[in-house]
Amino acid sequence: MVLAGIGTATYYEPASGKIATLGHGIVDRDTDKLITIESGELTTSTITKIKKGEKGNPGEIRGVINEEKAIGMIYQNTKFGIYGKLQEINTLGINEENSLEVALKEEIETGKASILLSLEDGIRREYEIEIKKIYRNNTEDNKSMLIEITDEELIEKTGGIVQGMSGAPIIQNGKFIRSNNTCISK
Repeated sequence: MVLAGIGTATYYEPASGKIATLGHGIVDRDTDKLITIESGELTTSTITKIKKGEKGNPGEIRGVINEEKAIGMIYQNTKFGIYGKLQEINTLGINEENSLEVALKEEIETGKASILLSLEDGIRREYEIEIKKIYRNNTEDNKSMLIEITDEELIEKTGGIVQGMSGAPIIQNGKFIRSNNTCISK
């Protein structure tokens, strides 16, 4: 079975080369079970269109996979995301000077935060969100918080939360916090 898709990179750990994407696993539509991945390649993609979400229609980020060169390998598909090892960091424009400390679970609070997204022009931008509720004891499906998009520019582009944003890193008080969330749209 060959699978291909576009997902948002959540984090990269320079010391190990590990990368995480999506914030959820890839499941079989017919069985609703995780697909076993023996191996796979990480490549870059180019966002070509944003289908704006509307009530009853979640919308999505659409793009094209740049298959000319693998930049890493995928080794695991879990209910919490896709994990792999990045081999070509230069391709992604990663600058270790922009590294963030990881927040402890106890440091996460309701209120203002931001997400990092790369949309139409390939440039990562920070967009405002609000953490409405925190689910500290949820370990079943990794839905750790309820967030709302509050950034007017992002709402104009996407209509709120759309498919393709699940791995978007969340930053609060200058620290990286978990990205796997239950989302609501404004």
